[in-house]
Amino acid sequence: MSLTKSERRQRIKFRIRKVVTGTSVKPRLSVFRSNKEIYAQIIDDVNGVTLTSASSREAGITRGANSETAASVGKLIAEKALKAGIENVSFDRNGYLYHGRVKSLAEGAREAGLKF
Repeated sequence: MSLTKSERRQRIKFRIRKVVTGTSVKPRLSVFRSNKEIYAQIIDDVNGVTLTSASSREAGITRGANSETAASVGKLIAEKALKAGIENVSFDRNGYLYHGRVKSLAEGAREAGLKF
């Protein structure tokens, strides 16, 4: 029995979420990518609250190649997090491979000063 692409991602996602959780001290940076856009949220799982979020649909994002857009979303989420007093996060790749747009978002967030 072979799994569909989305079923495979769900399995990987659940396996990751067993380990990666967000607290108020070290929240979780969750990444979601669709075919067209990319989204990032910083989440406190203990209280069930999204602390801040950013996406490629926002006004201040430079549109270019997909990985360049993802890097600018990473920088934006890092700026918002630092403004909210968050420096350290746990990175949740959400079942996606750490490659391409997910990797460039993470590198953009690191460049802007977020630690993970």
